This record gives sequence, structure tokens and C-alpha cells, in this order.
Amino acid sequence: MKAIVVGGGIGGLAVSLRRVGWEVVVHERAAAFGEIGAGVGVMPNALRALEWMGVADEVRRLGTPRVSGGVRSSDGRWLVHLTDVGQGKVIAMHRADLHGVLLRALPPEILFTDTEVTSADDLDADLVVAADGINSRLRAELLPGAPGPVYAGATAWRGVAPGPCDLPISQTLGPGAEAGVLPLGDGRVCWYVAVVAPAQADLDPVALSAGWHDPLPELIASTADMIRHDIYELPPLPTFVRGRVALLGDAAHAMTPYLGQGACMALEDAVTLASVDGDLARYDALRRPRTRAVWKGSRMAGRFGIEVRSPIALALRNLAFRAVPSSLAVSGMTRFAAWEVPAMPR
Repeated sequence: MKAIVVGGGIGGLAVSLRRVGWEVVVHERAAAFGEIGAGVGVMPNALRALEWMGVADEVRRLGTPRVSGGVRSSDGRWLVHLTDVGQGKVIAMHRADLHGVLLRALPPEILFTDTEVTSADDLDADLVVAADGINSRLRAELLPGAPGPVYAGATAWRGVAPGPCDLPISQTLGPGAEAGVLPLGDGRVCWYVAVVAPAQADLDPVALSAGWHDPLPELIASTADMIRHDIYELPPLPTFVRGRVALLGDAAHAMTPYLGQGACMALEDAVTLASVDGDLARYDALRRPRTRAVWKGSRMAGRFGIEVRSPIALALRNLAFRAVPSSLAVSGMTRFAAWEVPAMPR
């Protein structure tokens, strides 16, 4: 059986059908395989997928295990301060490093660049995996009546600040804005800032961070190269499969970033597809309910996080955070990571 994967991002490279005997080819539109972005938190669910693939040890070697952190208000006060996430360590790493681990695990002869795929009909394969991102051309062909991406109401900046810094993983919530810090093992710090704003708004992240707690303003100001993007999400689809084509990653379920599960969901997709041996009906039955729950959870996190703007609502939200027992906070933050690789068919 032969599978063609369209898209060489994290999800596309993680398609593990070779492990169960398939011939696999990966086509990437760009001139070279690579991954843009800043940090990624490899959650326990994603780490289980990487364990199944046999690359988790390399991820642990390159990443930084962190078990302390929490949520802060914009003035620096801890709303939730965690010293142990309980369900397993989060591995902090650069997206490019995770992408590199997946790329090196594949034989070069199955990887092709500069390939523009506009229709699944042009591909000679038993299975076509559409991992071509939120603006997937193959999704538009597969589900012509389905809605496309919609603006989620916020814009974001990401970057990597030079070190050395030794900081915990943290999320900061302010009025109509949030920020995050993800330390890397070499002392650099990946950060992001998101703010409720119209699409393509002309805003300055340095000015936006003024008045926030240290070291956020310094991290942002010291970053030479920033990535700015408006946040879009994909409304839930009626199916992830049709005929011999399966949607994967952002092509299937692009979501807001407020749970940090986007890349993790793509890894789950890729391993699930292999664990069910390419059974598309089973893949769809497993992945749509799971990803929709996380999609909704991320939306809810945004509603009680970045979307809170009035002073009264902010005060009540912060008070509620501080009143939550640490054990309950851990449970709420880790419940979306409670996923196991499906058992392989016999």
C-alpha cells in the first residue's frame, strides 16, 4: 500500500505509516523542508505519540523538561503557581528542533520539495494525506461546501530572545491580551504576545508590553526577528476523510493557540492514522471527537483569558484563579493531555 503525504510540516513528517508496512512519500511545496515559528510545548500526549514513533529520546535530549510554572497577571502576581504538572513533563523546545527530529527520522529518498499539489486526483496512491495547513487546497477540493478559516479576533507575535535566562514556563493574562514564556535549554527564551484586535491591525508588540511585569518587556525588546500573524481557526468539519483522502493537522482542525495543543494534535493525528493501519473510517471516528473537544477547550480558554477586558471582569477572573486549589488547577490544565495511542488492529 502506498501513501502520499502533501505537506512537510510537523504533522506531515510524523505520518508513521511506514512503521506498519506502507510505502510513504512526502511532498513539500517549499524549496526546502523547514519550520518557521518559535517555541512549542511538547505536552504529555504529544510525547506519547513521539514515543510510539521512536523519537521521544531525541526530543528529550534537545528539549528542556520543565515542571514549574503557572499563570500570572500582567503586574507579575501569580494567579496559579505550579511546581509539578502531575501528568508528565512538558518538553520546551524550538519548533524547528522538533521538525528536525522528525525530518532526520525519515529516509531522504522519500522526501520531495518544490512540489505543488493542487488536486488529489493527480496523485497515484492508495491513500492521500492532506497535511497542507489551514489554507489547505486539498480540503477545499475534498469538502467544497465546508467553511474555510475564520478570524478568531486576535493577532499574535512570536520570537526567540537571546539568553542566558533561567525562567519557568508561564502564561500572563492582561486586559484583552496574553503572553507566554517558554525557556529553551540553551538559555534562550521563546515568547509570544497576543492581543484582541481587528485583523491586520497596525500594532507594536514592544508598546503593548510596556507596563507588564519583568522580564516580558525586555524579552520582546531584545528580539531582533519577530513573527506576526493574525489568529484564524477552522470551524468543525463534518468529516476528516472522503474517498482515499484524509485531512490531518491544521488542514482538519486548526484551532486557537490558548491551550498550546495545535502541534500536539497534529502528532496525535499522524500516529493514529498509522495505528489504525490507514483505516480512514476508524481514523475519522477517533480524531473528530477528540480534536473538537480540544478545539472547544481552546476557545473556552480564550474566553476566560485573552478576551477578558473590563476591570471588573479581570478582577473577578483573577480572584477565581487564585481561589482554585493547586490540584484542581493541575487537573484542568492537563486533562486535554490525557490521550493514549490507539491499539493497533489485530
